[in-house]
Amino acid sequence: MSSDQQFTHLDDSGNAHMVDVTAKSATARRAVARCTVNMKAETAAAISSKEVPKGDVIAAARIAGIMAAKRTSEMIPLCHPLQIGAVRIDFEVGDTFVAIEAQVDTVDRTGVEMEALHACSVAALTIYDMCKSADKAMTIDGLALWEKTGGKSGPYRRPETA
Repeated sequence: MSSDQQFTHLDDSGNAHMVDVTAKSATARRAVARCTVNMKAETAAAISSKEVPKGDVIAAARIAGIMAAKRTSEMIPLCHPLQIGAVRIDFEVGDTFVAIEAQVDTVDRTGVEMEALHACSVAALTIYDMCKSADKAMTIDGLALWEKTGGKSGPYRRPETA
């Protein structure tokens, strides 16, 4: 870590604290996170054709992801509760995977990176939960922030090779 970077959730004594954002101006902010649930071809086919016994996997995962974004501050210590303006969860069902992308938008004093990551991970866990009886070997891979805009640190875009 360079000398100009610091852990903002630690005070001068090294104790955890919530960052004070009251003096910051509310600005438009967006974050995009992605991950992939890898699975057997039969599992992906059942999801695609909506033949999973527990129901429409993608619909349930979408609702779970949206709910997760809205409740991030209840699950992640020191995370600020935010006025979420929009949450979009997109899915691509491939031959042996489901790719998930979560986008969260707000106009607030701090970013929505955690909300996007939380939404993406809970959507992935919902897919796992709904399909685990048929495919316990599924894996959830590559959870990462792909893009963020707004805030003091400016825009960020993950290199495609990452």
